[in-house]
Amino acid sequence: MRIGIFGGAAVDQGLDAVRRAAAGAESEGFASFWLPQIFGLDALAALTLIGAETPRIELGTAVVPTYPRHPITLAAQALTVQAASGGRLTLGIGLSHQFVIEAMFGYSFDRPARHMDEYLRALVPLLHGENADVDGETVRTHAQISVPGTEAPSLLVAALGPRMLQLTAERADGTITWMTGPRTLEEFTVPTLRAAATAAGRPEPRVAVGLPICVTDDPDGARARAAQIFEVYGHLPSYRAMLDREGVAGPADVALVGDEATVSASVRRLAEVGVTDFAAAEFGGTADEVRRTRDTLRSLL
Repeated sequence: MRIGIFGGAAVDQGLDAVRRAAAGAESEGFASFWLPQIFGLDALAALTLIGAETPRIELGTAVVPTYPRHPITLAAQALTVQAASGGRLTLGIGLSHQFVIEAMFGYSFDRPARHMDEYLRALVPLLHGENADVDGETVRTHAQISVPGTEAPSLLVAALGPRMLQLTAERADGTITWMTGPRTLEEFTVPTLRAAATAAGRPEPRVAVGLPICVTDDPDGARARAAQIFEVYGHLPSYRAMLDREGVAGPADVALVGDEATVSASVRRLAEVGVTDFAAAEFGGTADEVRRTRDTLRSLL
C-alpha cells in the first residue's frame, strides 16, 4: 500500500503553505500528495505549480466536483497538470453533495448516477486525446482536445454506493473514499468494486482511502477534537450512509487514533482489506502529536 499525505489543512494557510507541504512530503519519501477542491485554492491550478517544482511525488485531487466543470474544461486542466508534472497526476473526481451543487452553484442534482455515467463517457476519451460524442440528459459534448507530450492521468471516482462503484469499475481506474471505515471497505467497497471490474474485463482497480490520523497519548481528547473538526461529514447523506454501514456514530469513530503501535496497526489493516493508496489527513493538536504522527507514517513507508 502506498502512503501519501492529504494536504487539506495546508489549503487553509494559502498557496505557499501548500507548496511547502508538498515539497516536505516528497522529501520525506511519501508516495503521493493530495489536495481537495472545496471553496478556496483551485486544486488543479495549485498542482500545476507543484508539479513544476517537484520531480517525483504523485499528485492527486481528492476530489474535483464534476457538475461545475464541463468535461472539456476538466480534461484540459488535468492534462495541463500532466504536462507540468511529467505525468504524475491522479485525477480524483466526484459528484459533491446536493446542497453544494443546488444551493451554491445553482445546478440541478437530479439523477446523479446518470450524470456521472454521462460525464465519464465524455471525460475518458477526452483525457486520451480521442473524440468525445455524448448527447446525454446532463452532459453534452462533441469535441477532442490535445495537450502535446501528455498521457491520460489515472482516474479515480469518489464512489460509495453500488451503482457508482459499478460505473467506476467499468470506466475509471479505481475509487477514492473519505470517511469510509475498514469494515465497510473490507465487506462492501473493495469486493463490490473488484467484482464489477472483473465482470467488465478491467484490471484490478485502485482503492484510495482518506482518513483522519493522529498519534497521541490522549486518544479521547483527539477523538473529541476530530468530532469538532470533521463534524460536517457526519451530516452529509453520502458519508452518513458509510458511517452507518460501518456501525459508528460519527467521523471521529473512523479516525485512526492512538499511540504509535495502535495507529500503525490501523494503517496496516487498511492494506490487509485491499486498500492500495492511503491519504493521511493528519490532525495533531500539539507539536508533539504532529511530530509523532508524521514519524509514525514515515516508519510505515
